[in-house]
Amino acid sequence: MGVWRAGVESGDVMNRTLIAVAALTMFQAGAAWADDQAPATTGPPAAAAPATPAPPDKSGFTLFNPTPDADLRSLCTDRPTKSTAPCTVDAGHWQLESDVYNFTTDTAGGVTTISQLFTNPTLKLGLTNTLDFEVNIVPYEEMTTHDAATRTTTTATGVGDLFLKAKWNLVGDDGGNFAFALVPYVKVPTASAGLGNGAYEGGVLAPLQFNLPMNWQLVVDPEVDDLLNAASPGRHVNTSGLLSFSYPVTKTVTASAEVWGDVNFDPSGTVSQMSFDLGAAWIPAKWPNFQLDGGVNLGLNRATPAAQAYLGVSRRF
Repeated sequence: MGVWRAGVESGDVMNRTLIAVAALTMFQAGAAWADDQAPATTGPPAAAAPATPAPPDKSGFTLFNPTPDADLRSLCTDRPTKSTAPCTVDAGHWQLESDVYNFTTDTAGGVTTISQLFTNPTLKLGLTNTLDFEVNIVPYEEMTTHDAATRTTTTATGVGDLFLKAKWNLVGDDGGNFAFALVPYVKVPTASAGLGNGAYEGGVLAPLQFNLPMNWQLVVDPEVDDLLNAASPGRHVNTSGLLSFSYPVTKTVTASAEVWGDVNFDPSGTVSQMSFDLGAAWIPAKWPNFQLDGGVNLGLNRATPAAQAYLGVSRRF
């Protein structure tokens, strides 16, 4: 992820700010004077414009005092693509998001690896209006490795690791042009032999969402992880991030495109991965709490799996 750099000195910023404030003040004063000088009109007075209703106060809703259905936000998921949205599940409601089937293939150095996930459910529970708790685990995974040089094939199967997350939205959960959340997580080593490294690991994501002109939407997902070293005692830092653009193709279908990157600073050798990801989601007009989605992720360098394809489903209760 890049770092924003200031392009002007603080004194210049202050001067420009004062000029802008002065200009705005003069404009408002002129407008008020013009209103005062306008001639009186004849005829019946114009009808007052209807007041815009204030958004409902949802701060009092909790797990034990659920948000009424009439006040629920539009269905918002962390699917498809790799992006994590800053939205949370409404208080007292829960949501299921899952791959139905996920297929990944990669070939490097004459070794082909195929990974298959047979469902990959994430359960989310709304605790307050801006906080939810999430649990994710793959109940059955199959990884097959074929070495062309030795003509040997090995297969590992079983359950995956358990991920525990909390998503805390700090701004924009109930509307606006900007949203931001913090998502800390912990990985509990529950994976079967050959599918995990047997270590507790964790990290934090900080998803940001921007509503752009012409109905486009941008999600930026910086992430920092604390991982176990692959071949030596100790731990190291892993960083990742993405830029994900989405657009409502129709009233019920949204398409997404993103660029994702990951840098693993393992002492045995830094590994960088990049991918270009495409996805689409459909929320039927008659079933606003239900979503079908699918997508494909394409590796952009040799360290990244060549291709990944998946189908998924989400449901709010």
